[in-house]
Parts: sequence; structure tokens; C-alpha cells
Amino acid sequence: MINLEAPKKAGALINQAYQAAAEVFRPISRKYDRAEHTYPSELDMFAALLDGLNSSGEGGAGAAGVRRSGPDKEKGNRNGANLNVVLGTIEMCWGDVGLLLSMPRQGLGNAAIGSVATDEQLQRFSGMWAAMAITEPSCGSDSAAITATARLDGDHYVLNGEKIFVTSGERADAVVVWATLDKSKGRAAIKSFVVEKGTPGFEVVRVEHKLGIRASDTAVLRFENCRVPAENLLGTPEIDTAKGFAGVMQTFDNTRPLVAAMAIGVARAALEETRRILTEAGVEIDYDRPANSQHAAAAEFLRLEADYESAYLLTLESAWMADNRKPNSLQASMAKAKAGRSVVEIALKCVELTGAYGEESLLEKWARDAKILDIFEGTQQIQQLIVARRVLGKSSAELK
Repeated sequence: MINLEAPKKAGALINQAYQAAAEVFRPISRKYDRAEHTYPSELDMFAALLDGLNSSGEGGAGAAGVRRSGPDKEKGNRNGANLNVVLGTIEMCWGDVGLLLSMPRQGLGNAAIGSVATDEQLQRFSGMWAAMAITEPSCGSDSAAITATARLDGDHYVLNGEKIFVTSGERADAVVVWATLDKSKGRAAIKSFVVEKGTPGFEVVRVEHKLGIRASDTAVLRFENCRVPAENLLGTPEIDTAKGFAGVMQTFDNTRPLVAAMAIGVARAALEETRRILTEAGVEIDYDRPANSQHAAAAEFLRLEADYESAYLLTLESAWMADNRKPNSLQASMAKAKAGRSVVEIALKCVELTGAYGEESLLEKWARDAKILDIFEGTQQIQQLIVARRVLGKSSAELK
């Protein structure tokens, strides 16, 4: 069986993340699945731990940024920072993906800030918990169809629009909001802005009830003549129609491997629990015999595990490429597509294989949690479209 060992220097981080998942996340997983919208206060101390890991350069299990430019660009790689974050995320989501998404200062908006912010902005927003607001009532997978507007007025931008399905939208300190400077100029005019809570005109409309990841809050936000300091715009304010909105989309090169890592963690949890239940039921899983000569449940388990392995390898590859300054948009989308699809099938099949035993364990919860991992940060269909464009060398106008 093909496998890839984690770097030895990541061993301490992986062990810390696993211990947190096993000793804190797992024991309270069911509690906060049932107590939706209740903030898991047990997470505060782990947020401080991750802050220390991230500031030390070792990386943690939260959101980091893919830095494509800067004074250290010539040095080649970041000593595995992105790979460390992915490995830590896998372990934490083995414990509970909803609780990881609830970690203070580890939001997807932090990944956006880490990816495209200036050095001054990185320092100014340090320690802030940032959510990401992209999706709108009439705009989902097609980010270029964003209708939220940002108009320059003196030394402020005035934002107007509504955002939905914002992870940590109620609890976060700030939100990275995607808005257009000029609708007539299409994708190139879309920029991202850091909007802090308490800014006049920024309102949390409601918090959603969900099927899965119920420990995490998902909010609807409204911006009505919301004045944001001009220096809170991430990236350049110029509208470059030749470049499009690649700078804004660069965020996804980092967050898609993270979401893939979340899926890997859930899938591994489901497989391990299923193996335990099958073993107790007397079903032997033998890696030295052909699957078709074994118990049907064992054969199905081996197929699911192979699917997991391929998703795992793709995810690590995309993170490794980011660490080594290699363009990873194709690999990030491949990892997200494979991991998202695999975790849904694996989780559902594990419930099917274990029957009533699965209902008594966390397997049924993981099956509910899994679905969103195939949807947010780009749906399965969008990832396949991106991969097709990259492989065939087609533009978004040529292949829709």
C-alpha cells in the first residue's frame, strides 16, 4: 500500500494536535453537536497554544497564508509551514471538525490575510480572529458574480451588500469581505476588505441551524453604507483587467488544502471507528489477500481506505508545493475535489457497514459533518471545472 510518512520534524506538532483532539475535542464533540450556537469555551486555551506555534514558525492546526512575495522569497521554502498546518488540521479534525472551525483566531479569513496582506497589515491584524465572507444570496460558486459593492469615499471605502453562510460570522473579531469596486469591469474589480466587528453599518442578521458542523456558527451578514478604512483593503486597489482577480483568488490556493485536510481527518476517524466495530464483529481485514476473496465488508473497507490514501497524498502534495513556492492552484483544487468527494462516500459507507452500531457512535455525526467539506471553499463541480481548465489550458471564458 502506497503511503507517505510525515516529516520527522513535524512529529511533535502532530502529537500535540492529536492529544488535543483525543483529550478535548472528542469528549465534548457530542455535547456541542447538541448544543448548537453555544460557544465551546474549552477552546480558548488551545487558541493560545496555536498562537504560540504559529508565531514560532512551526505552524499549527489553524489558518496560515501562502506568501508568494516578500523579503524571504529568495530563500526558497518556508520550512514546511503549510505542510505543518495541514498535518495539524488532519489530527484536530480527527477529533471534531466543527470544533476546529470554532477555534479563535484560526478562521478562513486569517488565511486570506496571511496570503495577500502587506507586512504592515499582517502586524496590524495580528491576533485577530477573521471570518471569510464571499457567498451571497444570488452568488455561490461563481465568485466573479459578486454584487456587494465597495465605493471609495475619501480615505474610506463604503460597503453595501449581504453575505450568507459565513463560518464564524458571529463569533469572529472581523470579516474579510469580497466586494466589487466596479461591476462593469468584471472579475478584476473584486477586492477583499477587512471589516472589524462594531463598524457602523455592519450587522449580523442571523445565525443558521445546520445539518453538520453544529459546533461552528454560520451567519448571515449585512453591510449598509459600512465605512471601512482604505488601508483595510487587502492587496492593491488598482483594477488590472489583464491580471483579473488572481490576487484575491490566491487565497484559495491555501484554504482549499486546509479544507481537504479537514476532510482527511474526518475520513480517518470514520475508518478507524469502522475498523474497530468490524473487528469486534469478527470481520478480518487482511492486506495480504485479494479483496474479492474476503468478507464483503472487509473488501468494501479496503476500497474506502485506498480512496482515503489517494486523497491524503494529493493534500500533502498541494501543501508541499506551497512551501516550495510552486504554483499549486491545480493541485489545491485536485486535493479539495478528491478529499471532499471521498469523505462523503467514506462516512456514509461506514454508517452503512456498521448499521446500528454506527448510530450509537460518532459515525452518524461524522456523516453529517462530511457533506459541507465537499461544498464550501468551492463545490465539487467547481473544482472539477478548475482542474479541467488547468489540464486543457482553457480560460474561464473558453470552458464554462
